[in-house]
Amino acid sequence: MSEELPVSRFPVPSLADMPADIRERIETVQEKSGFIPNVFLVLAHRPDEFRAFFAYHDALMEKPGNLTKAEREMIVVATSNVNQCQYCVIAHGAILRIRAKDPLIADQVAINYRKADITDRQKAMLDFAMKVSQSAQLVGDADIDVLKAHGFDEEDVWDIAAIAAFFGLSNRLANVTSMRPNAEFYSLGRG
Repeated sequence: MSEELPVSRFPVPSLADMPADIRERIETVQEKSGFIPNVFLVLAHRPDEFRAFFAYHDALMEKPGNLTKAEREMIVVATSNVNQCQYCVIAHGAILRIRAKDPLIADQVAINYRKADITDRQKAMLDFAMKVSQSAQLVGDADIDVLKAHGFDEEDVWDIAAIAAFFGLSNRLANVTSMRPNAEFYSLGRG
């Protein structure tokens, strides 16, 4: 894979041309991770939407609660796979491997979470996330009762649904923009 290939089919602004707050956020991410994830560059094409996207992303993915950060990433990886979003499966697969401290988990969850080495509770969580992702109009009380039987509360149900829904938007944008995963993601958390 060549880093010289375009990261998006839409224009990607240079760091110098970005608004200061966006540039600062990107530089902070670069300092922490050692590279700039392409999602930041691609979404910087539309600064107001960049800000809104990452504000909601952070509200869902960085909050404390009964879902671990690894479980939140499991939702992203499983639903992104069914939505055929290469960028999100690769990028969030790397984050899942790191957060779960497990070099195998992301591949298992992406390919077939029902056979992955995860708990029954996590499988129920992903069953619900997949239903939200693919047929939210069919979600009913019985689905929520299953989650409650696995120890999830109403706030957890909301979180699972919101993560699946938000990444449905993200998956569609990544696919339409032809967002290319950074080469760095492929090896993160594997060794």
